[in-house]
Amino acid sequence: MTLPPSVDEAIVDLFNEHARSLVRLARFFVDDRNAAEDLVQEAFLRLHGSFHRVENRDRAVAYLRSIVLNLARDHNRRGLLSLRHRLPEQEGPMSVEDRLVMREDQREVFDALQSLPKRQRDCLALRYYLNLSPPDIAATLDLSVNSVKTHLRRGLDALEARLEARR
Repeated sequence: MTLPPSVDEAIVDLFNEHARSLVRLARFFVDDRNAAEDLVQEAFLRLHGSFHRVENRDRAVAYLRSIVLNLARDHNRRGLLSLRHRLPEQEGPMSVEDRLVMREDQREVFDALQSLPKRQRDCLALRYYLNLSPPDIAATLDLSVNSVKTHLRRGLDALEARLEARR
């Protein structure tokens, strides 16, 4: 019989398995890599503080994604540079994310996506940026699967209309 892991072990396991994808998710909503890392760290701290309320441990990842999305919204709403402070620029090799330069068409898609209603934008980002399934998106956003599918369809339609209008 295997004993359940302690809260600390469970959080460390979740961090090792999901921190990178959560930082990518946060980076989609905030421009600053340091801020994205701070948001994810804060999400894990909040999960640790309320882990006793998580009845189904399998939903902890969805709960983390939800926390990251909410923190990113708060971050953008307040115009914060970082939750704590901005780290000095690193002189060493840049990360892959930092080296990528968005082409003009990618910028247009990103801008059009940012102009969508919150639910549509969140569903599209989780579906096509993190490759989550509709049930995983539903668990993250606390929506029904049918609602997620509706937001995805409407979001794609609206995104297409916005991109066509720009051309």
